[in-house]
Amino acid sequence: MPAASLAFPTPDLTRQVSFHLLDDPQEWTSFSRLDAKNTGCWESNLMIEGMHCAACALTIEDVLLHVPGVVRANVSAGSHRAQVVWAADAVLPSGWMRAIEAAGYRAVPANDAFSRERRLTESRKALWRLAVAGLCMMQVMMYAYPAYVAAPGDLTGEMEQLLRWASWVLTLPVILFSCGPFFSSAWRDVLNRRVSMDLPVAIGMLITFVVSTAGTFDPQGTFGGEVYFDSLTMFVFFLLAGRWLELRLRDRTAGALEALMNRLPDSIDRQCADDTFEPVAVRRLQVGDVIRVLPGQTFPADGVLLQGDTQVDEALLTGESHPVSRSAGGWVIAGSHNLSSVVQVRVERVGAQTRFSEIVGLMESASTTKPPIAQLADRIAKPFLIGVLLAAGLACAYWWPSDPGHALMVAVAVLVVTCPCALSLATPAAMLSAAGNLAKGGVLVRRLAAFEAMASVDTVMFDKTGTLTRDAMVLASIQVRDGVSTEYALDMAAALARYSLHPVSKALVAANNTERVKQWHASLVKEVAGSGVSGKVWQGDLKREDSDSASDVSLGSAEFCGISAYKTEAKTETLRSFLSDEQGWLATFEFQEDVRSDALDTVKALQKNGVEVFLVSGDSVQAVSRVAAQVGITAFQGGCTPQDKLAFLQDAQKRGKKVAVVGDGLNDGPVLAGAHVSFAFGRAVPLAQAQSDFVVLGEQLGLVIKTLGLAKQTMCVVKQNLWWAAGYNALCVPLAVMGLLPAWLAGLGMALSSLFVVLNALRLADPKKSQETD
Repeated sequence: MPAASLAFPTPDLTRQVSFHLLDDPQEWTSFSRLDAKNTGCWESNLMIEGMHCAACALTIEDVLLHVPGVVRANVSAGSHRAQVVWAADAVLPSGWMRAIEAAGYRAVPANDAFSRERRLTESRKALWRLAVAGLCMMQVMMYAYPAYVAAPGDLTGEMEQLLRWASWVLTLPVILFSCGPFFSSAWRDVLNRRVSMDLPVAIGMLITFVVSTAGTFDPQGTFGGEVYFDSLTMFVFFLLAGRWLELRLRDRTAGALEALMNRLPDSIDRQCADDTFEPVAVRRLQVGDVIRVLPGQTFPADGVLLQGDTQVDEALLTGESHPVSRSAGGWVIAGSHNLSSVVQVRVERVGAQTRFSEIVGLMESASTTKPPIAQLADRIAKPFLIGVLLAAGLACAYWWPSDPGHALMVAVAVLVVTCPCALSLATPAAMLSAAGNLAKGGVLVRRLAAFEAMASVDTVMFDKTGTLTRDAMVLASIQVRDGVSTEYALDMAAALARYSLHPVSKALVAANNTERVKQWHASLVKEVAGSGVSGKVWQGDLKREDSDSASDVSLGSAEFCGISAYKTEAKTETLRSFLSDEQGWLATFEFQEDVRSDALDTVKALQKNGVEVFLVSGDSVQAVSRVAAQVGITAFQGGCTPQDKLAFLQDAQKRGKKVAVVGDGLNDGPVLAGAHVSFAFGRAVPLAQAQSDFVVLGEQLGLVIKTLGLAKQTMCVVKQNLWWAAGYNALCVPLAVMGLLPAWLAGLGMALSSLFVVLNALRLADPKKSQETD
């Protein structure tokens, strides 16, 4: 066999094979859906690797829109996600994906199986670069310190030269390893004749290193007077730290989005012609297929139940707070969980036609929509970067005829002093400090920019289930027949309820937390999904189930317990469960959702601060009305679909409202993503957490109030930092251009300006101080 036949595929060949696989129409549904607005067009969602700034987003959009057949392209610099609408009769996915790759970036489907591994690899490399830059920076600063503080004659020429050589050696790993992404991105910009933030940064790094190297190798030469290894390593460390923090936040978001994509099973049992079942990939399902879904599995498609009775958890899709019963002829939806028994389902909707896919589509669209402030940043990104390069170039050209060495140093000073280090630290430093403060109190910040939106919020939109209320139900009241105590009835019911996972059963067990529970026993327990549980119940010795003291007891609906007189009562808004024995009706238990203890105080505090409060839920109007009355909310809306919630939000935004959404559940995903700022409680599904700006880990709804107060204080600190950074640049840039600001002073000014904004931001890190100033 020839040796060449043993060679492994090259990366380029692997990429070509991947592109051709994506051109298969059967694969399109895995990362695309038909576009509702353009006939014959598909909408694809991608993750873009290699992006660093808003200029990158604009570049990718320009590249895509120049591909024949691409109708629309939106690229988010914040989430590194892209949405591409393309005409199938004019271009294939490989065409516009190759265009993105030719521009120097990498596009992968949003649900790519290996994207998590690539992100982990990228995160590890970024952390190593940061660690190397930090270690070398500290050592270089130590060697540079004597030169700053020594009086004339304190340092001999040999000692000063030795310190320079040591700094040069320690700077090499920073330049060759830590600065690698900056230089590679800048080189890509040069090859493609465009500009991004990395280009002026890389030029400044390179000039500083070359000038300092020349001063090290030739102390008596043109550049021998000063070296700037300390400023260079510190500058690199600050930039890498910011990028690593951004990467970590983006990695968490992408990981949660993957969890959503993987919510559906990879395979399911499909019925064959001989009535046997075989596993098939979910994406191969077709309308009319009959599938078997086991307890604990997720329904992979919308369909009709053909065989079996079960309970289905649809809370994450419809907002329904209780498991719903489904029997033959009932409708089940993709993404809901089968809780209790094996069922057979005839598939009616697959892929993009399912409710689950609609919710995912709404969420992806909301996450790629750019708010006005992001659009403004995109518009000024390239002009600002070009202006920085022109300012440095013009300053260098002006001084070059008189003194080339001085001209280069002026250019370095301009690049260093105009480096947006302080400006870039002004906002994230304050927000990171505030985020640490909130983390101590039980709130995790997912997007730092949300502080700005939170500070201007004038409207709060609450979901009900899992937000204003807890996930569990609570026992509200007990009615018993004459001669029976409420304790006796509760003990008997709890003895049966321990064998069921139904929310009503859990509420009964939770209410019966006394020592008496040990005295009650049950046997021969049977549960009928959606109806109730029955068995023999007795009090006393564990082995007395055959004695006369054991009663045949039923717990559940009126029909299940044989209590026809109560059939109509189950139609009221109060959830009831009944208990019966051989003599008939024994007790009625009424339940209600467990409203959070601080919900009323939170709503009152928001209203006191001039914030409008709304309750919008997918649950029934009666249930929403009851909870709204309990917490003091007068404006509410029930029976809302995810589209209804998003429409309600968008209507408020059109009226100029700054809306914060507090929600939980998959059906809250689109509205969480589209809100100005959003909260999700810790038990929310990963997707809702990923699209939310704040995640509340505990059970305290009052943390929303704390976040609002801290956000206002944070923006006050941000404005102070921005004014400082802007004033510093307004003063120093003209001095640098005129040659009156030496490079070492420019570097020192950059360091001091950064130190000021960091120290000012640290005031937000102390919970006590921040509370005092709220």
